[in-house]
Amino acid sequence: MTVKFGIGNKRLRESTLIWFLLFPSLAVFLLYRILPLAWNGVLSLQFWSMYKPPRFAGLYHYKELFLYDDVFRQSLWNTLLFMVGSPIGIALGLMIALLVNRPIFGRNIYRTIIFMSFPVMTVATGVIWLWLFSEKTGLINYFLMYIGLIDHSQPFLEDFNLALPSIVLVSIWQVVGLYMIIILTGLQNIPPSIYQAAKIDGANSWQQFWLITFPLLRPSIFLCLIIGIINSFNAFDLVYVMTGGGPGHATELLITYIYKTAFTLARFDYAAAITVINFSLFLALTWLVNRMSGGNAGAVETN
Repeated sequence: MTVKFGIGNKRLRESTLIWFLLFPSLAVFLLYRILPLAWNGVLSLQFWSMYKPPRFAGLYHYKELFLYDDVFRQSLWNTLLFMVGSPIGIALGLMIALLVNRPIFGRNIYRTIIFMSFPVMTVATGVIWLWLFSEKTGLINYFLMYIGLIDHSQPFLEDFNLALPSIVLVSIWQVVGLYMIIILTGLQNIPPSIYQAAKIDGANSWQQFWLITFPLLRPSIFLCLIIGIINSFNAFDLVYVMTGGGPGHATELLITYIYKTAFTLARFDYAAAITVINFSLFLALTWLVNRMSGGNAGAVETN
């Protein structure tokens, strides 16, 4: 009985210490994440105004969103299209990682140059590419005309059909270096003995990649997909600097529409409803990606 009591006391002390150390972080998370999220859900169910007492609205705002708000549907569609850039960027990052993982001359220099696009502030990135896409003085138009692909300058960011693909291209350029580093780390954690055994069994390069490299890179690719989803839902600064959501809402994302609805139109209750949809879509996509990666991506194995 004495031994069991001693073990119980030890576990109690350890649990108390763990919760004591976690409490500051949990308190901040509760105060600045959980409570605002809960209040946002409550606000989306109200008619709220700074000058009148709130009234219960039920699902009125959600009905307006899906049945009558064309801008919301456009921004939702644009957000989903924006996510298409994530698999493209991950594929590029994977190809680059495979190349710079080989024993080639100057590979550390190549890694550094490719990664340099990621630390650049998003606002600065938007300003730089705004100049590159310029119809009158942009280098992209000059280069395309020089090689003969176009006859006259293209208004990339003023064209309804070209504006969103242009921003997606910039987003890929900015984050592909991070994808490369994450995937490169995963590649370097694969034991070389596995490839040696595969060669002995007669596996060619494609079979080694498809049966060994790609499955073992699943956690890294999962992390890249999550980063891509987060970027798609938080691309406010890039879109706001380059197009402001235009032309004609062609580049309007959910995050920019939330900002305009809340701080331009002062419809905080309606913006709260859009935020709930935005957050729900984020959770659904994250769950879907996790299931596609095996259902336990990111899990920590314990002995």
